[in-house]
Amino acid sequence: MKKTSTKTEGRISYFVLVAPALLLYLFVMAFPTFFSVALSLTNYSGGKVFGNPNFGFAGLKSYAVIFSDPYFLMSLKNNILIVLISVFGQIPLGFFLAYILSRGLIRGKDFFQSMIYLPNVISAVIIGILFNKFFLSSNSVWLEIQRYFNPAAEFVPGRNAMVPVLMVILWMYTGTYVIIFLANLQKIDPSVIEASKIDGASEMQTLRYIILPALSGVIVTTAILAISGSLKSFDLIYVMTQGGPAHRTSVLSLYMYEKAFRGAPNYPVANAISTVMVIISFILIWITRSVERRFSAKE
Repeated sequence: MKKTSTKTEGRISYFVLVAPALLLYLFVMAFPTFFSVALSLTNYSGGKVFGNPNFGFAGLKSYAVIFSDPYFLMSLKNNILIVLISVFGQIPLGFFLAYILSRGLIRGKDFFQSMIYLPNVISAVIIGILFNKFFLSSNSVWLEIQRYFNPAAEFVPGRNAMVPVLMVILWMYTGTYVIIFLANLQKIDPSVIEASKIDGASEMQTLRYIILPALSGVIVTTAILAISGSLKSFDLIYVMTQGGPAHRTSVLSLYMYEKAFRGAPNYPVANAISTVMVIISFILIWITRSVERRFSAKE
């Protein structure tokens, strides 16, 4: 009887401790997500939600609209480019720099660590304005550099407009992954690495058979962070290009903002875009998890 009472008290304590966080999650995260999906299936055009005579079910009409919209497809393509530059650019470069710093292959570790992380301290608004002047204005520094080598170079709005954006994103967020990898590289027992060196392992063999397997979970975590950050990228691109010229640098979050808050708002379409973003995020995270499980199984 006493044992049963202890179990009951344990369960009550568990629910009392978990309930606040669970309720917060349901009201702040879960409910808005499900409400957004529901709203994307309606013809809601503003005003009150309940008791609105013009508010009704519209099915997948909003999804048909966005997938036939060339600007949506352009925004989706740009988001995929950002995901690729984040996962296959920021993470490998961040690991490479962290590995060099942790192994002491260069001098001035503290200085380089600070310089690499510095862009994360600066506001995205300031960075967006700075690189807009550097790359995308008619009298930009980049254009002057081009004219130094080719006097006939001209400013052509929209030509390869995503390239500067991708370069800035790569530069701005790589420092985050450097810090993450550096912190986890320092957790690896140095005696294990020294033992491998004594046994004749090369630097590449140490990296392949000791360091990378030890960081497999960290790599998955950074990939998930990169994917989620890439899909919600808004502030930098909004300040730097505002999606222009002609939506060539628009991304899904920026296109959703335009549909919801600019001109004549179309709330079902905006919520359909956000739902697609969530679905893409889940798919990419599932792929990342699957690759990590296969990689772990081979170790």
